[in-house]
Parts: sequence; structure tokens; C-alpha cells
Amino acid sequence: MLISADRFETLDFPQLMEVYREGNVENGAYFWPGETPERQMKLAEEAFRSYLTEDFFGKRHGTYYVWKEEGGYLSALRLEEHPDGLLLEALETHPDCRGMGYAKKLIPAVLKQLPPGTRVYSHVHKKNIPSLQTHFSCGFSKKLDYAVGSDGELCDWEVTMEIFV
Repeated sequence: MLISADRFETLDFPQLMEVYREGNVENGAYFWPGETPERQMKLAEEAFRSYLTEDFFGKRHGTYYVWKEEGGYLSALRLEEHPDGLLLEALETHPDCRGMGYAKKLIPAVLKQLPPGTRVYSHVHKKNIPSLQTHFSCGFSKKLDYAVGSDGELCDWEVTMEIFV
């Protein structure tokens, strides 16, 4: 079942953090190397919460989408405004549920919510073969062999994917 949230309060934040658990472990170790793993995780989750409440929902008017089955969050992504369309970002599937097709359920369900003719971009790490394959199977094509970050910086380790709905 697709859940859409245009404000933080409509999300089950602890369940969302389970989906992003691996990323939070990596971010915690990277940004707070001197802390214990437990503290790193807590700081990463606090930073995630702050980003959502103060930036994503607070300023960008973005929408979070979650695929939920049997009471749990299984896959999630964010959509936000982009200069000539929307940017799909933070696509993630719960670590225990990867390879089961949940992102392939989530992406088309989200795209069906958008007005026809909407251009959607996604930046995917070049080495993330499962994500690239998921994007291709959902109808995306590779537009650029690089991505441009929200700060205007060129990211040559990512590709820009594109789809028109």
C-alpha cells in the first residue's frame, strides 16, 4: 500500500529509520567517528529528523512516499521540486527486504500519482547496480553520465536518470 506524506507528522519516524538503518550506520560513522556506534546512530537519526522537519517539509514542499505491507515500512523515497520537473531521491528498501521487488512496486505507484507529462529525475550512484536496474525496469533512462547536486556541484560518481510520466 502506498503512503504519501507532505508533512513530518504523518510519517512513522521509527519505522522510516528502520528502512534507512544501513545508511544511518554509514553516515554516523562518517560524520561522528569518535562516538560509539550507538551514539553515531542516534546522531544520524537526529540529523535525518532535522533535515525532514527543517528543510524537506519545512521549505521545499516535498512529499515522502512509503510502500507499506503487513504493518511495516518496506521501501521509501522522496520527491521534491527540480528546475524542470521533480527529483526522486533517497530511494531505499528495508535491509531485510531487498531483492523482493518493493522498490519496483513503490516507484510506479508514485509515478501514477503525478500529472501526465511530469518529468522525474533521479541521481543514482554508478556502482549501485541494483538501483540502476530498478530504475530501468520502472521505465527510467539514463540522461547524463553525471549528476548536479542541489548546491550546483558536479557529481561524477552518479548518473542522472529520467522518465516522463
